[in-house]
Amino acid sequence: MKKILYVDDAQSMRKLVNLVLSSEFDITMAENGLLGYEAAQKQVFDVIISDINMPVMSGLELLEKLRQHPNSQFTPILMLTTEASAELKAKGKQLGATGWIVKPFDPEKLASAINRLIP
Repeated sequence: MKKILYVDDAQSMRKLVNLVLSSEFDITMAENGLLGYEAAQKQVFDVIISDINMPVMSGLELLEKLRQHPNSQFTPILMLTTEASAELKAKGKQLGATGWIVKPFDPEKLASAINRLIP
């Protein structure tokens, strides 16, 4: 089963993403960027999905650190966020985001996007 790391401070979003993806993927949850980074240091994931606005370490800070770590340097990383500005998307792309999905999202499209990223 493919492994996914999902990082979001909103418990409701973690529950929703787990509900949507757990039948198809092995999901690890983290409630902020720092905990997500620590999880990515301990294990290799097939895809990492992260929110942007979180306490302790933001999604963009997490993205930057993940791209510098050998475990996640080439891992597809999707940003799943309410942020839709062109400036933030450009910043995410510059830092190495593979894709950007705006909340609220279509659950089927999320699973489909993940499956396109995993060979």
